[in-house]
Amino acid sequence: MALTAPARTTDDGAAHVDVLIVGAGLSGVGAGHYLQTECPWASYAVYEARDTIGGTWDLFRYPGIRSDSDMHTLGYSFRPWDGEKSIADGDSILQYIKDTAAESGVDTHIRFNHRITAADWSPEESRWHITAERTDTGAEVHLTAGFLFSCSGYYRYDHGYLPDFAGMGDFAGTIVHPQAWPEDLDVAGKRIVVIGSGATAVTLVPALARSAAHVTMLQRSPTYIASVPEKSPIVALLRALLPAKAAGVAAKFFHAVLTQAFYQVSRRYPQMVRRMLLKGLERQLPPGYDVATHFTPRYDPWDQRFCAVPNGDLFKSICAGTTSIVTDTIERFTEKGLRLTSGEELEADIIVTATGLELLFLGGIALSVDGEPVDPATRLTYKGMMLEGVPNLAVALGYVNASWTLKCDLTCDYVCRLLNHMHARGQTACVARNQDASVAAGPVLGLTSGYIQRSAHLLPQQGTHHPWKVHQSYLRDYRALKMSGVEDAVMEFSGPAPAARTEPAVAVAS
Repeated sequence: MALTAPARTTDDGAAHVDVLIVGAGLSGVGAGHYLQTECPWASYAVYEARDTIGGTWDLFRYPGIRSDSDMHTLGYSFRPWDGEKSIADGDSILQYIKDTAAESGVDTHIRFNHRITAADWSPEESRWHITAERTDTGAEVHLTAGFLFSCSGYYRYDHGYLPDFAGMGDFAGTIVHPQAWPEDLDVAGKRIVVIGSGATAVTLVPALARSAAHVTMLQRSPTYIASVPEKSPIVALLRALLPAKAAGVAAKFFHAVLTQAFYQVSRRYPQMVRRMLLKGLERQLPPGYDVATHFTPRYDPWDQRFCAVPNGDLFKSICAGTTSIVTDTIERFTEKGLRLTSGEELEADIIVTATGLELLFLGGIALSVDGEPVDPATRLTYKGMMLEGVPNLAVALGYVNASWTLKCDLTCDYVCRLLNHMHARGQTACVARNQDASVAAGPVLGLTSGYIQRSAHLLPQQGTHHPWKVHQSYLRDYRALKMSGVEDAVMEFSGPAPAARTEPAVAVAS
């Protein structure tokens, strides 16, 4: 994709780039690596709203934070995870991302404290006009980009979801949301109630129980939870038999297939999987434990995201008596803790509201095409990575039923092949358009989880068949993205564009 005008520079690094990546987290660093490896002709920058690398893995600092999928699939395909643990702690994952950025030189392309607020596609110039805000100074930054690649995920970073519980101001203790965990919070010897039953709650509870007087996990309804090995015996065998690189590739493929197989079996034979999971729980919990009340969800496996606990740490803390589970709803906060609908009172020194996340598509960027606002919720997703009718924009979104990076790796590879295709032909724009009236629209994320249902109206939609359908399947996406060409009946290419008008460089405070 040839530049339509000479590159112009400002003192913040670049006023025009071929590709602008949004976000310097796990997928943004991966995107930078793919670009400089597969598209060496392309100039690029990574705009990051915060002041450091890592995204989610730097933002979340609550006790026990860890991956909720194995690191052999969460790690990059070009730099396989070589750590000892398959379920790794947050600090190790953050360091892995930082090391990857430094080793590949992606870190030199990152512009920290730059939040993109608006992006308008100019058909006349065949490029994006970007407005960004310096989060450290408040200064406004303007630049142009040939292609916009959003790698900011879909979580809102500035705050999480917190229901309006009655009486919160009456509580005399400390209320904490995991997304804003205080560094100086002392939990030793404290009575703690964790509200929630999702991945964050089941991570927090056993970690807090190591030093707290007692931890109660208060859940409105149970979640499917199972124990997984913290260290994979299969990976240990592969590393003993194969060279390091081959072992990494084999480990990634094995765990990807295993995860997808479990998902497919769960969807096809939900009652069988339910019985299997509950039997496993009975073996790990104290004799006579009320599994029916506290660990039997009202929905089928994988209607919502599945929770895994390494080496059964949650169940071990229950057996040790340091953790208890209460299944009930909250009537109100009181001075001493919580009053439940059943009338039970839970006293606490600290209440942790692990009540979920809020979603924010494209990091909240105000998107427009030729000055006309684009509402992503009215657009279909092309191959789960582009928006119908929006040129030169890709979005890295991971799986809800497997590791995030599996899909992001495929997306990055596809974007690079798309860019190289245009570059070789002197084209400047690509856009997916739906001309098939039989394609019906539906939610893009096929889960019933509360955080998804609350924000489904803000997200783009998927269609009923290819290439608009989101399969949540690594094998299907591998075929659709890796093994197929970029030309099809849906994707339109155009260009070259006329020469862009020349504008003076924009001065930006450093």
